Amino acid sequence: MTSNRTESRPAPAAGTAVDLGEEYEHEPVPLHARKSLLSVCSVWFGFPMNLGNAVFGGVIVYNLGFLTGAAAIVLGNLVLFGYVGALSWLAGRTGENFTQQTARTFGTLGARLPAAFLSTVVIGWYSFQIGLSGTNLQQALGWATLWGALAGGVFFVVLTVVGIRALSFLGMVATPLFVVLAAVALGYGLGDASLGSALSYDGPGAAMSFGAAMSIVIAGFSDSGTMTADFTRWAKTGRAGVIATFCAFPFANCVSFLVGGLVVAVGGADDPGNNGGGFLGLLMGHGPLLTTCAVVLVFVNLGSVASHCLYNAAVGWSALTPARMRPLALVLGAVGLVAALTGIWAHFVDWLNLLGIFVPPIGAVLITDQVLLRRRTATRPAAAYRLPALICWALGAGAATATHYLLPGAVDALVGIVVAACAYAAMDRTLRPAAPGTDPVRTTVRA
Repeated sequence: MTSNRTESRPAPAAGTAVDLGEEYEHEPVPLHARKSLLSVCSVWFGFPMNLGNAVFGGVIVYNLGFLTGAAAIVLGNLVLFGYVGALSWLAGRTGENFTQQTARTFGTLGARLPAAFLSTVVIGWYSFQIGLSGTNLQQALGWATLWGALAGGVFFVVLTVVGIRALSFLGMVATPLFVVLAAVALGYGLGDASLGSALSYDGPGAAMSFGAAMSIVIAGFSDSGTMTADFTRWAKTGRAGVIATFCAFPFANCVSFLVGGLVVAVGGADDPGNNGGGFLGLLMGHGPLLTTCAVVLVFVNLGSVASHCLYNAAVGWSALTPARMRPLALVLGAVGLVAALTGIWAHFVDWLNLLGIFVPPIGAVLITDQVLLRRRTATRPAAAYRLPALICWALGAGAATATHYLLPGAVDALVGIVVAACAYAAMDRTLRPAAPGTDPVRTTVRA
């Protein structure tokens, strides 16, 4: 197991593999290879500000009204900031990717289960973005959905293969493009409506609970948020990792959700109950220049999200195998593309439920073990399996599942986080070896 801080190494000579884009799949990122704060921030703030989140934000506002929906969006993002921020702090300190980070808590072999699970399910988000690109291009240009999705899928794979540099550059481009075109779309969508009338939009009724809306916000980034170490391991310090997280949650994620909510509130959505706040249609019919910008937005914006997700999957599986990230990105990209073309991306609500139930307890166990209990666990020897971590993940997921079916108004993801964290802290205290001189009731089991 690596030390808590990566040792500094001399910068490599020009022309080495690092200069060509070393991704450090199998070791922590050394200090000399860490990126600037702006570079790491751009990776994260370019990720959540996307068309897909505008869809979800519109669905929330359609069901809850603008002010209530906005409150759910903001609170959900604050939960994400605390959750992802803690994991990013760890990654910035160690330079470890998600799989390496997980091995500290779940064991070198035990970590394979949560790491493989997350590295697989995140391909679902990649597939969703491919499908969304096909749908948007069909609405904008009349393209066949299949060809639009295929074009998007190929482009997204190419971006991922370039690596972390492409993600950083794409974030710098995708964010201002989204903000500008969203503002233009809202300008067209307002029509005779006023901003005041948009803020007073009530929606059709309580078809969705406040807790369910928060769950959508949290679940939307529970997978890549839990795997944040794949991105923030490039930060020079833990503090820089937290700052990068703040750029995403609450800032960028709130912007994209609230833009979609405003599109619905001003009456600019054609089918808000299903398509939410997708605003691409508002940019059509205003000349070839704006139409071209809208098409560029589809590829750049959704490409930012899809390439981040595929990068998570490729880094995760490369850490679990001897393979390198780039060949795996090609293989997993092809798998995700085939899945998208079957139409699986259309079941995004069920996907969000799955993510919100099973994923957040993983991060809760990691945070409890490596942040809250770090004074005791930092010097703990490596182990193949740590059953308390696996058990508490199961307990958190079980509690979230029960909440989803028995208490539909509650926040599933938050319940899973709290139960997993409390269970792990309690189990750690119970299984902690007795101090010298005491009656050693349980001295042979390590948490």
